[in-house]
Amino acid sequence: MVRLSKVLLLHGIWNPAWWMWPLAWHLRAAGFDARLFGYRGALQGPEAAVASLARHIGAQDGRPLALVGHSLGGMVALETARRYPELPIGRIVCLGSPLCGSGVARRVAGLRWCAWALGHGRTLLLDGVAPWAGGIPVGMIAGARPMGLGRLFVEMAESDGTVAVAETRLDGLADHCVVPASHSGLVFSPEAARQALAFLREGRFRAN
Repeated sequence: MVRLSKVLLLHGIWNPAWWMWPLAWHLRAAGFDARLFGYRGALQGPEAAVASLARHIGAQDGRPLALVGHSLGGMVALETARRYPELPIGRIVCLGSPLCGSGVARRVAGLRWCAWALGHGRTLLLDGVAPWAGGIPVGMIAGARPMGLGRLFVEMAESDGTVAVAETRLDGLADHCVVPASHSGLVFSPEAARQALAFLREGRFRAN
């Protein structure tokens, strides 16, 4: 079993790096060397974010590390691992990432008055990513508390208010779990942190 001590945390499309601090606190309290990685997803787009993350990881000491990404951050993490398989990435945890594409993003993209909100991150958000076939275990923590502006744009069955749980179920994931949190609340949720820790340590989530 791969033992990891260092973790990089990636924020969502419009959030700053420090947005991930509450989750980083939980990971550090559990003994992980959790650090924040900032990128300009809306202003530069995922291509630049993937390249920047790859350079950052390549400049480290070569020991395996884990990536934990919220929303678009999880998609950037997954695409980085896909495009740069030589990087020492041991595990990836996504929180509320619409890996199968976002219905809310597609709806917003069609509205002239608010399409700007997607910025240059729209390419991944609209279409999602390809099914995962890499050797790195990837876990998804989805939220099921429907509190968010996404409900104003599309109807969703089970969701976190922004991303439908069905949009997080990508083929090839090592594990998937659902916690009672909204999209933004995933970063602050003690249960999401508990599940993230379990996956980082064991490559599986814990049963409720």
